[in-house]
Amino acid sequence: MHDFVVKELERLYDVEIHNGKIPMPKNLLISKIKDKDGLICYPYDRIDKDVIDAGARLKAISTYSVGYDHIDVKYAGMKGIVVSYTPEVLTRATADLTMALVLAVFRRISEGDRLIRKNKWRVIFGPYEFLGTDLYGMTLGIFGMGRIGKAVAKRARGFEMNILYHNRTRLSAKVEQSLGVRYCTLDELFKKSDVVSIHTPYTKETDEIVNLKLIKKMKKTAFLVNTARGKIINEKDLAFALKKKMIAGAGLDVFAKEPISANHPFAKMENVVIMPHSGSSTIETRKKMAEICVKNLILSLDGKKPIYQVRNLTH
Repeated sequence: MHDFVVKELERLYDVEIHNGKIPMPKNLLISKIKDKDGLICYPYDRIDKDVIDAGARLKAISTYSVGYDHIDVKYAGMKGIVVSYTPEVLTRATADLTMALVLAVFRRISEGDRLIRKNKWRVIFGPYEFLGTDLYGMTLGIFGMGRIGKAVAKRARGFEMNILYHNRTRLSAKVEQSLGVRYCTLDELFKKSDVVSIHTPYTKETDEIVNLKLIKKMKKTAFLVNTARGKIINEKDLAFALKKKMIAGAGLDVFAKEPISANHPFAKMENVVIMPHSGSSTIETRKKMAEICVKNLILSLDGKKPIYQVRNLTH
């Protein structure tokens, strides 16, 4: 955590910070949580029933993330524990990275960078060599039209792209018009889009929802971009589709198991741009996330409503 928020916590509470292996081993977390009133955690920490039961005094859990699928929110609610998170503040940063990945796969930026670094740029390219694809006039399909999906749509309009979207709940006609987007089914989204960008939350329903059956519906010239959660995609199916050139490529910031190594199938593919789960990784965003994360915890422990509370899923 940032020093300035740690100082704020230490001014109010007795604070213990884990300095060892990341993620914190479960048995160690269970032993440490027993006498704690509050917990600040991260997306890689598994806060399950065992951890929650061990925290006999636990009143508040504040996660340094927009996602909260790593926490058993329903069970925490049953125990009367307030769970809070840090949405909105990272919306713009993640949307920016999404468009960076779209540009990278369309214009082959990573390939070009590697080409020069490996000293393989020996001649000036002619009219048919090392060609990318224009964004102008292409169709962007957004799967999940929450805060980040809407921010991506706004940015894509600046590139004069056509925008389709699929969401669990359709937006109002007024919002659709303001964003310049058109609603469609999930199948239609994958069939008609030149690039599909994933922004849906990770749930039981979306677990590996992007599989070979859905990928087969995509154009051979289309790309897949994911800045949401890795487990939304069946990675074996995507790797197979990429190897067989069933789609043109992918831009990925998230993976089923993180971190990945250089031996991961995606790391060996020229038509895949990969990032180390850094959608919110800007100086400004991470600082703001820290502020909100700590403020959420302080408010919760004080018996007040946090800035962003995860909806109680027990009802």
